[in-house]
Amino acid sequence: MDGTVTYDELVRATERRLIRLGLMLTGNLHSAEDLVQTVLARAHRRWDRISGLDHPEAYLRTMVVNEFLSWRRILKNRELPLAEPLDRPSDEDIGSRQALKDATWQLLTTLPKQQRAVLVLRYYEDLSDDEIATILGVATGTVRSNASRALANLRDHLSTEEED
Repeated sequence: MDGTVTYDELVRATERRLIRLGLMLTGNLHSAEDLVQTVLARAHRRWDRISGLDHPEAYLRTMVVNEFLSWRRILKNRELPLAEPLDRPSDEDIGSRQALKDATWQLLTTLPKQQRAVLVLRYYEDLSDDEIATILGVATGTVRSNASRALANLRDHLSTEEED
């Protein structure tokens, strides 16, 4: 996208991708929509600055990740979120693919926020370590160590489940 794109055009072009990113980060469609709405509202107020960027979509993606990390701190310190009921398959079997998605969501929610963000950006958004480091404002080595720790945590969790 070039510098001549309007705010409305950028929102139409990126909203679905940003919501999918928010969904991967939050694990909840409603929270993802709230997250993206908050980011888009802030972006609208700063549109004169954002519109001049070479890659405004990348800037919005960074805003979504940063807002997610900020929300987690806010929720941890001020609010006590209620657990959401687990989606249980109905009498109609929706298949092993859905079960795998649910298991993946459950595993991702066990990770610390920074590790979760690294995995989502690496494997869902298909970003390089350098791009992830830029978005998170950390060194590339930190991205790699967070990814390594996250994958080790997931492996440990899976092996613990297999033993049970």
